[in-house]
Amino acid sequence: MAEQTLFERLGGVYGISGAVDVLVDRLFENAAVNANPAVHAHHGVAANAPGYKFLVTAWSIEATGGPKCYVGEDMVKAHDDLAIDEAGFDAVAMEIAATLNFLGVPAAEHREFMDIIESYRSQVVQATAA
Repeated sequence: MAEQTLFERLGGVYGISGAVDVLVDRLFENAAVNANPAVHAHHGVAANAPGYKFLVTAWSIEATGGPKCYVGEDMVKAHDDLAIDEAGFDAVAMEIAATLNFLGVPAAEHREFMDIIESYRSQVVQATAA
């Protein structure tokens, strides 16, 4: 029997979409994430929540080995105008890790997902700290 993908081990569409629902709400409230005015305008507005949650869910499904469903831009283009620095990336990564902990994601899956996030650092970080 083949080993399950991370997508399957995280609960598939329902598990991932539930986690993203919690995560995005946390990101909207995170002062460190929203300290960057470009990021705040990007996803700090509650009216943007459904679309942002959809894109993050679809991206996460694909990144974890699920079906192809992400319709957003690649990570470089999606973050190009946001001037995200290392601290901003770290703030989001910390919130992702905290959400995974809060939801009780097992250590192996937690580590594997965070490794995926870290692999995108060079595509997302576009600025140096001031």
